[in-house]
Amino acid sequence: MSKKSELSISRAEVKRLVKNWRALLDIMPQMVLLVREDFVVEYLNHRARELVGDIRGQRCIDALCNTHELCQTTCPVRCALSGECHASGMVETEVGEMAVEYTAVPFAGYSGDNLALVLMHDISERKVHERELRAFNTDIEAILRRKIDELKESEVIRRQLARQVNVLKRKMGDPGQADGMVGSSRKMRELRDMIEQVANSDATILITGESGTGKELVANMIRQLSSRRDKPFLKVNCNTINDNLLESDLFGYEKGAFTGAANRKLGKFEIVDGGTIFLDEIGDISPRMQASLLRVLQNGDFIRVGGNKPIKVDVRIIAATNVDLSKAVQDGEFRLDLYYRLNIIKIALPPLRERKEDIVELASYFVKRYRDAFKKEIDFLPSTIIDKLLEHDWPGNVRELENVMQRAVLMAKNNVITEQELIFDDAPAAGKGDYFNKLVGQVSSKSLKDILASVESDLILHALKEHEGNVVQAARGLGVGKTALYEKMKKHGISAKALK
Repeated sequence: MSKKSELSISRAEVKRLVKNWRALLDIMPQMVLLVREDFVVEYLNHRARELVGDIRGQRCIDALCNTHELCQTTCPVRCALSGECHASGMVETEVGEMAVEYTAVPFAGYSGDNLALVLMHDISERKVHERELRAFNTDIEAILRRKIDELKESEVIRRQLARQVNVLKRKMGDPGQADGMVGSSRKMRELRDMIEQVANSDATILITGESGTGKELVANMIRQLSSRRDKPFLKVNCNTINDNLLESDLFGYEKGAFTGAANRKLGKFEIVDGGTIFLDEIGDISPRMQASLLRVLQNGDFIRVGGNKPIKVDVRIIAATNVDLSKAVQDGEFRLDLYYRLNIIKIALPPLRERKEDIVELASYFVKRYRDAFKKEIDFLPSTIIDKLLEHDWPGNVRELENVMQRAVLMAKNNVITEQELIFDDAPAAGKGDYFNKLVGQVSSKSLKDILASVESDLILHALKEHEGNVVQAARGLGVGKTALYEKMKKHGISAKALK
């Protein structure tokens, strides 16, 4: 075959290959360009001509990105033509009003010339979405800032929202079971605020209050709201264990420490290391136990019974008592230094007689609980039953109310509780002599100011009940002005609405 024929065949093959790769590039959905070493556009596929027009013969930096600075620094076309890199990352720019991103790779032409193959994508729609998202985020931030400014204007609103958030958190943590504390009186709101404020610290807490006021319930709530909620939690009733057993129960003992100590035993403080321990009836522990407990509070360590090596622990202590510890200190029955260590944060629980506006809410709560347990269909509490509940003095506090309502629900024959089923542990209503004796009995434990305040509260409640919650008529009956009576009601946490 002659050289002329071979040349013709070669040229035909080159034309075929050029035609084929151009056909392939034309059907690609992306924009494809070929750029020469002088940055002149030599070829555009069909998609590129649709979007940017026929710019063959024009320099890409003029027809496309129109920025010499970009070309000098990060342009993928320059990178591909220089041979310094095989491929570069995507670069975003604008071609007219169209947002694009593009990259380039080296490309050898059919005649051996050095070209850059540019792949370009239209990202205009994506940019629109990004702007919309930024605008949405900006609007959200502006709304939040405005809301925060509004909250800062009112401290009362801020505290209310904080309480609601905490309630929701507790409900989410344990569906269907809130903090277990029932009551919306002022004293209960203040109690919840106090608990939420101190729960997340590691400070020792002393819970005081009469029997049946819910000290263990408060301890549970403190632990649940603390950072130790997922750590061990143990409860110890200090007055149900004798002194020797209590010491070995709390601090453990070494093998051979006493008869029957066949092996070493860990105490509750070691078991609960990292968590919380609740010491109920702390006022009943002996002087020797007081000294041992003081060491734990002061140094964070203890010694097992029969041992001689201090053991370090990290335990948050919550203590509770119905004993007046300050009086016990004065009487020499309780160590002053231990009292100060325990009394860092004191939470005093009000007796039920000092928050009678919560009685109806508590009674309804217990009715709902026990009607489900006993499969009863009790719908509501009659006004006569509510009157009886409000008249009672509740020496056993919430525990006594729960017992009364549990018994009433169990004994109820129909879907309504009657007076026959409402059985109190003592006389349903005290006479004048009994009431006086009750006041006299408080002299040793309460000041004259507190006793007079209790009498004033009882008189106001009595007057309001007689007049079915009508404040004007009650004030007239007591011989005081309406404004003065409202102030006294606020002082004692009495709600006329609850008595109507």
